[in-house]
Amino acid sequence: MSNSEPQAAAGAADYHVFTKFLERCKNLPAITAAVCWPLSDVALKGAVEAAAEGLIKPTLVGDEAKIKALAAKLGVDISALPILQAAYEAKAAELSVALCRNGEAQAMMKGSLHTDILMKAVMQRETGLRAGGRRISHVFVMDTPAYARTLLITDAAINIAPELEDKFYIVQNAIDLAHALNIPQPKVAVLSAMETVNPKIQSTLDAAALSKMADRGQITGGIVDGPMAFDTAVSAHAAEIKHLVSPVVGQADILAVPDLESGNMLAKQLEYLGGAQLAGIVLGARVPIILTSRADSAKTRLTSCAVAVLLHYAAHPQK
Repeated sequence: MSNSEPQAAAGAADYHVFTKFLERCKNLPAITAAVCWPLSDVALKGAVEAAAEGLIKPTLVGDEAKIKALAAKLGVDISALPILQAAYEAKAAELSVALCRNGEAQAMMKGSLHTDILMKAVMQRETGLRAGGRRISHVFVMDTPAYARTLLITDAAINIAPELEDKFYIVQNAIDLAHALNIPQPKVAVLSAMETVNPKIQSTLDAAALSKMADRGQITGGIVDGPMAFDTAVSAHAAEIKHLVSPVVGQADILAVPDLESGNMLAKQLEYLGGAQLAGIVLGARVPIILTSRADSAKTRLTSCAVAVLLHYAAHPQK
């Protein structure tokens, strides 16, 4: 989906983004996925619904007796889905990573375990899913009724207090994801509290450096500008008032946040107060990792699977 359309009127109840992702996936074969510890209602339902939609072919990894008991309680049929026994969460994470490493799974999906348990297995140097020199990062893909563009927020779940080198990889990963989502030249706003460089605020220095790195071709595939406040990134009117001229203002596709705390709060505020829907994906690993909150709905998990499918086939085009 191209991001050339104008900004929608605020408050318009139009979830335009995720519907198009799901439509695109209808023409693509399902990918195999290790579903790690699907032992909550939404985790198991999300995997089953994604399988029914033809997005994934899941292998459920966790305590078999508990998974079957939960399925019976929910009234969902998992008889056709393979289950790989794991008695506890860390073992499920280890086995899920192994399925991805040996090619039996093309993606991994977080169930109801803690993110740090899952990512500890992913990040292991010898047995994990690190991909060469790439840095692992997370992106929230947002469908926001008040904004006509696909909006990516990064990093809000993996890199706690990223330094400049980390942010380089975070931005490049997000640009690569945008390409997979059919945004050919994404516009990246590197966020801070202001639009001017202030030596006392590290995020403004990092933003300026990232902008120059993009100008010099170190970051490729997108237009990067910053530092930029949130309002000018998404509102041309705010930028006009501040006399800020940039190809990114009012039409950012990617919001690169200063740290995990600010990114997580921004995404959750858009979700709970702004009515946005979100999908979560981890980038930079050998396979896409569908990473959602334990509080997320089955619908969010479904859309996150669609993002993983599009990412997989962008990296592995069909012949």
